[in-house]
Amino acid sequence: MFRILADAWKIHDLKRKILYTILLLIIFRIGSHIPVPFVDKQKLDQLFGGDSNTLFGLANIVSGRALQQATIFAMSITPYINASIIMQLLTVAIPALERLAKEGEEGRKVIGQWTRYVTVVLAFVQAAGLYIGIADPAQKGALTFFTIVMPFTAGTAFLMWLGEQINEKGIGNGISLIIFAGILSGAPAGINAVIASKTNYFLLALMVIIALAVVAFIVLMNNAERRIPVQYAKRVVGRKMYGGQSTHIPIKVAMAGVMPIIFAVSLMAFPATVAQMFGKTAASAGFWGGFVKFVSPGNVMYSIIYFILIVLFTFFYTEIQFNPIEIANNMKNNGGFVPGIRPGRPTSDFIRMILSRITLIGAVFIALIAVMPTLLTSINPAFAFGGTSLLIVVGVALETVKQLESQMLMRHYKGFLE
Repeated sequence: MFRILADAWKIHDLKRKILYTILLLIIFRIGSHIPVPFVDKQKLDQLFGGDSNTLFGLANIVSGRALQQATIFAMSITPYINASIIMQLLTVAIPALERLAKEGEEGRKVIGQWTRYVTVVLAFVQAAGLYIGIADPAQKGALTFFTIVMPFTAGTAFLMWLGEQINEKGIGNGISLIIFAGILSGAPAGINAVIASKTNYFLLALMVIIALAVVAFIVLMNNAERRIPVQYAKRVVGRKMYGGQSTHIPIKVAMAGVMPIIFAVSLMAFPATVAQMFGKTAASAGFWGGFVKFVSPGNVMYSIIYFILIVLFTFFYTEIQFNPIEIANNMKNNGGFVPGIRPGRPTSDFIRMILSRITLIGAVFIALIAVMPTLLTSINPAFAFGGTSLLIVVGVALETVKQLESQMLMRHYKGFLE
């Protein structure tokens, strides 16, 4: 492994890309410590008073705790993620956008431009909401509004630009790496919390073993796929013969990635977030206190509902990402067929059946990873790491390693994933 890294460092172009990526991530972390003025610290403490089961808690983890400190990168890249999800859903729902998406590179550029516009609008709206929630009441006014809202909005736009620069001149997916860096920045605080809890060495070793086993399981499931064999018939065009080769359609087990968890946790965290904005917590008396307890982690019903929502959202997101009818039609038009299955409708039904079974396995896997922190917290409250964060970190690391491997293979070096 270290020898391969040394070989990669000897390649000038690859070394330049790695250093460029690291430099931009360092800029991201520096900006995460530049505070925005006119912020009420007491209101910030109320929003992040140890309760991570809110939208604020989720956004705070993704931003690398920048939201809790009200810095210029407080909203991180979250508005861009929301804009991308909105554009994906609209592409499925609006025929004009669907046609645009099928026009190739030019169509994707137009959709990407619209995604940037939507990102800026969402960032401005979200920043305005933060102004209402965390601005110092004694200094509220037009100047304070623009002093708080504009840096938040500009920070998100700048991070979006950083991500695109990493895509063009660096290594890996820029947006994913920014999220990756933000999540990992909280690792030292988590390690300190475990040390401060004075956990006995046996339990600490057990927790480390469990964490390593979970990481290995995530790696295994991220790389797992079901390959549907496809055979292309031979055809003669002029004096040349085309086709006749065998290939396959890869269907990944964890095709939906972390998106179902993000959907589910947002839905489950929304009631607690609204209640917190009105000063209601799990310690409050009466109906609202019981309601917040019900929608908070730690009880059986929350885990069950959370698990079911993740499974449902996994099927939903996979359905809009993978279209068996379109794949079957493309195969038929190019003379391809699945051995033993007739082209056309039977092929699409066969692919849909395989997809449903694989998606069920992936949905259960993602849901188990998501509810895992509840079990770990019951063993040791200090040793709680988010399943969503773990999936993102491992997924981004694997994706980056694969891109680095492809760069090395182009230069006739052995790769990482032999």
